[in-house]
Amino acid sequence: KEGLAVPPFTVTRRIGHPYQNRTPPKRKKPRTSFTRLQICELEKRFHKQKYLASAERAQLATQLKMTDAQVKTWFQNRRTKWRRQTAEEREAERQQANRMLLQLQAEAAKNMPQTCDPICAYNASLHALQSLQPWAENKPDPNRPAYLNAPSLTTPTIC
Repeated sequence: KEGLAVPPFTVTRRIGHPYQNRTPPKRKKPRTSFTRLQICELEKRFHKQKYLASAERAQLATQLKMTDAQVKTWFQNRRTKWRRQTAEEREAERQQANRMLLQLQAEAAKNMPQTCDPICAYNASLHALQSLQPWAENKPDPNRPAYLNAPSLTTPTIC
């Protein structure tokens, strides 16, 4: 038993992700700078056509002295920017419409008779019913049976 030596248990710690050591790290490519002319032509084409077929993309790349991948990436990035801008514009329009609606509702509430319940002012159905209350004046209707004209059996007003 004394002749068997147990090697000390050592823990090797890995730093980073386990797959990190399998492939050499890639160097990040520097950002490509396009000339004003290239950007102008790309923007013109994007305005006419949001998506390019591969042959169109290759032709445009040759014309602008760019690679096919650069044109493809530029169009992908430009479509993303375009979607974001249109979404922001739609949201601004929606908020403007909501402000106008609230303003119209406030003006309508000012012009409503003060006898109306405030709940009716913001409920179109109740507001419409308010003007259709045949029971509101409590005048006997000669065409109705007498028991329906009795003041104690009249229906309460909505507003």
